[in-house]
Order: sequence, then structure tokens, then C-alpha cells
Amino acid sequence: MIQRRKSKQIQIGNIKIGANAPISVQSMTNTDTRNVEETLKQIYNLKEAGCEIVRLAILNSDAADAVKEIRKKSPVPLVADIHFDYRLAIQCIENGIDALRLNPGNIGKEENIKKVVSLAKTNNIPIRIGINAGSLEKDIEKMNIPLSEKMVLSAIRHIKILEDNNFDNIKISLKSSDVLTTIEAYRLIAKKTEYPLHLGVTEAGTYTGGIVKSAVGLGTLLAEGIGDTIRVSLTDSPVEEVKAGYMILKSLGLRKKGINFISCPTCGRTQINLIELAKEVEKRLENFDKPLTIAVMGCAVNGPGEAKHADYGIAGGINEGYIFKKGEIIKRLPEEKLVDEFVNLIQIENV
Repeated sequence: MIQRRKSKQIQIGNIKIGANAPISVQSMTNTDTRNVEETLKQIYNLKEAGCEIVRLAILNSDAADAVKEIRKKSPVPLVADIHFDYRLAIQCIENGIDALRLNPGNIGKEENIKKVVSLAKTNNIPIRIGINAGSLEKDIEKMNIPLSEKMVLSAIRHIKILEDNNFDNIKISLKSSDVLTTIEAYRLIAKKTEYPLHLGVTEAGTYTGGIVKSAVGLGTLLAEGIGDTIRVSLTDSPVEEVKAGYMILKSLGLRKKGINFISCPTCGRTQINLIELAKEVEKRLENFDKPLTIAVMGCAVNGPGEAKHADYGIAGGINEGYIFKKGEIIKRLPEEKLVDEFVNLIQIENV
């Protein structure tokens, strides 16, 4: 069992982050925030996929204005992504945002920082300090030390600014597009502070490559007990980010929401169309939220035997298949009827 790092707990809307709270899954809309209808549509799609916190890009005052209407109708807590302009942070807080992502040292004069921090404190709005390897302060960038250490120095600097203003409702991220740099940066910061950590490999890439990088980076850290909330960054639909996030957490036994899907890689013994069968079962059950283990296996060798721990499973035969439950075969059906019967059985028995 994974022993999680000790961390302070904060709360974004109704979602607790840190300490013994479940590791939450986040994403970010890719709509124009000023388009309230489209942004809300995507937020609802993300919610359906299991997303627990959604971040919005706040490009200008019009986007900050839109937060008011989006916040009224959003089913999940919202985070405003702010760069440089402290007035946008203030506007978003006034419009009901649940949290901010900003680096206090990048929003101007000390008096402006104080304005944002004071309002955030009054309204109990957490601030995520988001360090990105590609945009460090110039003096830190020039240092002759590893990039991961530069990122940590930057984070400590921004933490101090908030703490000097008596503000500790903080979480931290240190993201790089390089997996090893990301891992090392989080390992270092985890030893220096008890603030909760938001994990992510930034600019991870398109679907397959991005999932692999994120699984390696986030999975390594999570297995070491580091991390309190995650976002998988993909050049793809944000919904796919959420699905990938849960797959990573489920693979480590850190979340049990939805289907834990297992299937064999096929071999010469397989005499049904296993690849299409597995894809169809996974698709039909992708929004099923009960924590079940489902197996789709190519033959009797890998079926009720190796997958007997599964709650439900399919084992292939010659143009037919067997449905089994906890290792016991309960039905034998032609290949073309397998998916319908299998999915119906699961849905009927787990309403």
C-alpha cells in the first residue's frame, strides 16, 4: 500500500486537496472563456467523465467577466488561470471563482500582490503557485545548477511572497515537458514544504505520447506517495485527460472510481476478434462509475483462470465466448452476442 506524503489540506469549492483526501483529477477547458455557453458545455462533459476541478484561461477582462455566469452554472469548482495582470485575479475573485493559479512575483508591484492576497484571504480562495520550467525568473535561469533545482528555488521564492503576506492557503506545481526533470523537481519540493502538490508533466504531447509521459512521470511520483491532485496534459480533448488521469490513479490503487479494465494482448490461441471486442466493451462501460474489475480475454487459458479475480469477464473460444463471474463460467454465447449480453448483465446487476 502506498504511504502518502504528509501534506497540509486545502479546499477548492467542495473538493479537499491534501492530507488524507482522495487524489483529485483536474483538467482545463480549451474553449474561449468569453463564450459562456461553449465553456459550460465542455465543463459538463468534463464532469460526466469524472473531472473534479476545472481551470479556465483568463485572457482579459471580458473573460474574467464571463466567470460570473460560468460559476453560477458550473457543476464543479473552477480555477482562474492568471498571468501578469493582478486586476484579472481581483475581478475573478469578485465574480465567484473558487481558486487562482498565479505566481505572485509575476503580477507586479508589492502593493498589487497585497491587494490580491488580501481579497483571496477574505474569500478563502486558494492560490496555486504554478512553476513552469520554460518561464523561470531571469536571475534563477542564469544559475549553474540543474533545472529541477531552479524550479524549486522559484517556487520557494513565490511561496515566501505569499507567506510574508500571512497567506498559506497554497498548493504548488512544478511542471516541465521533460519527465525526469519533473520527477526530480517534485521530489525536491516534497522535502521542503508540506503544502499540497498538483502533479503534471506540461506540454506532454499528443494522445499516445502524452499519456506515456504522464503515466511515467505522475505514476513514479504517486507510487512514492508524492502528489495530492493531478492533471494529465494532452494535445487532445480535455475529456481524454480526465480518463487518463483516472487510469493512472486506478493502476496504483489510489482511486476506485469506475471500471478497472483488463485485457490480454492476444496471441496465436485467440480465435475471436479480441481487439474490437475489448474496445467495444471498454467504450460501452466508460462512464460506468461503479468500482468493478472487468476482463476481456482471448482464450480459456487467460480467461477464468488468470483473470479469476475480475468481477466479470469474457473468455474467447472458436467464434464464441464465455461470460464468467469471479472465475466461474455462467454463459456461453456466439461472438456476435457477447458484448450486448455482457454489458447488460453488468448493468442489471449493478444498478
